[in-house]
Amino acid sequence: MNQNETQWDKLLKIKTTGRDDSHSDQYRYPYEPTSYMVLERLANSGLIRKNNTLLDYGTGKGRVCFYLSYQTRCRAIGIEYDEAIYQKAIANKETAVAGNRSSFILCGAENYEVPVDVDRCYFFNPFSVEIFHTVLAKLYESYYEKPRELLLFFYYPSEDYISSLMTQEQLMFYDEIDTSDLFSGDDNRERIMIFKVI
Repeated sequence: MNQNETQWDKLLKIKTTGRDDSHSDQYRYPYEPTSYMVLERLANSGLIRKNNTLLDYGTGKGRVCFYLSYQTRCRAIGIEYDEAIYQKAIANKETAVAGNRSSFILCGAENYEVPVDVDRCYFFNPFSVEIFHTVLAKLYESYYEKPRELLLFFYYPSEDYISSLMTQEQLMFYDEIDTSDLFSGDDNRERIMIFKVI
C-alpha cells in the first residue's frame, strides 16, 4: 500500500484504506477509496471552497468528505447504502480531525432528496448508469428549486458514464483535471471530468 495513503489516514485520524465488495452487485459497485493524491489535486483546483457543500455519492468510509472538508473547509455530506460500511464512516466521524464538517446518511442514492445548499457533487463510479439517471433527476430537481452553480466531479469515469453525461441536455462540460501523471501506465480514464448543471 502507498505510504501516502496510510499517512493521510493517520493525520486525519480515520481508517479508510482497503477495498470492500461484500455487498456489491451489478447496480452498486465495490467500495474503493479515491487515492489521496487525486483528492489533493481536486482540493488544489480551487473549485471547492469554504462556502461550498459537497455531496459524495457512495461515500464508503468517508475519505472524500473528511479529506476535502479538512483541506478546503467545505461542508460535506456522504451518502452510503451499505449499512456495514456506513457504520465505518460514522466511527471515523467520531475520531476525524475535521469530523464536525462532515455528515453521513444511510440511504440509496436514488432515494436521496438533494438539499438546496449542495453545490458540489463527487462520483467515483459508485453505481450503475440506471441508478445514475435517477440521481441526476434528483439533482436537477434540487437545482430548479434553487438555481445555483452546481458542479459535478467524475473521477475515473467509465465509458457508460461518459456516454450518459454527453447526452444530458442539462449538463455542460466545464473542465477536466488530469491525474494520469500520478500513476504508472497510460490510462485515459485517469482524470476528473467536471460538468456544470445548466
